[in-house]
Amino acid sequence: MHLPSLPLEAFRPRWSEPGRYVVVDRLQVLTASEEAFAAGVRVGMRRGGVGMLCPDAVLLEHDAAKESAAVDAVALSLLQYTPEVALAEEASLLLDVSASLRFFGGARALCRRVRESVLALGFTPQIGMAPTAQGAWLLARAPARTMAGGAGIRQRRVLRIDTLSRRLDALPCTLLPALRPFREWLEGIGCRSCGDLRKLPRAGLKRRTNPAALDALERAYGEATELLEWVQAPETFCAKLELPDRIEHAEAVLFAARRLLLQMTGWLVARQRAIACFVLALEHERGRQAIAPTLLEIKLAEAAWREDHLTRLLKERLGRLVLQAPVIALRLEAAQTEAMAPPTESLFPEPGGTPADRKRLLELLTARLGEDNVLVPAPHAAHRPEEANRWLPATLPRRPAPACPPPLARPFWLLAAPIELIMRDQRPFYGSPLRIVSAMERVECGWESDTLVMRNYFVAQGEEEAFYWIYRERDGEDVRWYLHGLFA
Repeated sequence: MHLPSLPLEAFRPRWSEPGRYVVVDRLQVLTASEEAFAAGVRVGMRRGGVGMLCPDAVLLEHDAAKESAAVDAVALSLLQYTPEVALAEEASLLLDVSASLRFFGGARALCRRVRESVLALGFTPQIGMAPTAQGAWLLARAPARTMAGGAGIRQRRVLRIDTLSRRLDALPCTLLPALRPFREWLEGIGCRSCGDLRKLPRAGLKRRTNPAALDALERAYGEATELLEWVQAPETFCAKLELPDRIEHAEAVLFAARRLLLQMTGWLVARQRAIACFVLALEHERGRQAIAPTLLEIKLAEAAWREDHLTRLLKERLGRLVLQAPVIALRLEAAQTEAMAPPTESLFPEPGGTPADRKRLLELLTARLGEDNVLVPAPHAAHRPEEANRWLPATLPRRPAPACPPPLARPFWLLAAPIELIMRDQRPFYGSPLRIVSAMERVECGWESDTLVMRNYFVAQGEEEAFYWIYRERDGEDVRWYLHGLFA
């Protein structure tokens, strides 16, 4: 059974307007536009020959290292759609999406999402889909005007093997890289399409052309087995991006940082991990006038992996950041990850949002207001009320609360420091005379240190019906009352 494949052609030259464009390395031509080919430019020709035959040709320098790094970045980001991504000829990618079509809503929706991801990385993809990987590669490489029924993505998406055979028969046979050196000979014998090529004697073609081309043609038509080597996600994630220009405003960093977040999302899905903390380093000037990079540490209340959520958190942090110097490069590192949580088993959603929704809200508030301004209570094993609770950042992992006896009548609002109350008619007074309305709670501790505490706590009510938490402290013969908390 042939599996649907979706090749992504990330780096085939797409000329912005008709012209004689030639991609060259140090010595020879790698590829050329149709206009340059009509002027006599051929693959493998020397640069000097291009200048003689086509003086007005635009020469584009090829950088193999940058191309390889870019292909790897695109491949890593696309692991979020399928774990089976393979590198192909001429800086292309092959994706086995047979198990992903239903999950992402069908072929059309999946192609749209892949296209949006690659565009966000800064590249223009050409996508084809077919029951065979080589067939999909040919559909993606085909010029738009050769597609049956006109140009467009609709004609590049084929799901039936018989339809694929008819579509491939109409494509130029020189789309196969192994046949391009024999282009003039094939045109001389009237062989222009893949359908024409299949009608020629196989033995003669093997002697006169490259046998690898015929093997690729058989794989495209589903007549031979395809063996692909899938891309493996690294153990850890750390990606860097050199910016084409200096960025002087923090908000503009988000556009470039999203490329790194897309790569990290693909890595998280491939490794079945969720991010709990990641660090974005904003690199500044290097060399003699080097400036230390600015580090943005994003901590999540609950580990997540969705790119839109991570982008929203980073946007809030960047909105509060003032750059000390222009940014020339970005580096993203997954500092802390956890195993990806399984899907929820509840049939109906919880009213008022799920715990994950509430944690995402805390993360968003922390990114917007700062870690020290969004706090949550953290119970602490201590007898003194002022020490029994601590306030910690909402995004920090918290230990389970210690085992405690049944809750007593204690207020949520505890004063930073107790206020000594005045006495009127032998009763504590705070705006009005206070009336005791609860039993006593005794707190005695600190005997092992020099800070002995002996307090008797009560709930008191004033004439305005407000409730207060007060305590009585005995020091020799004197009895003093203090206000320690307020009830809502």
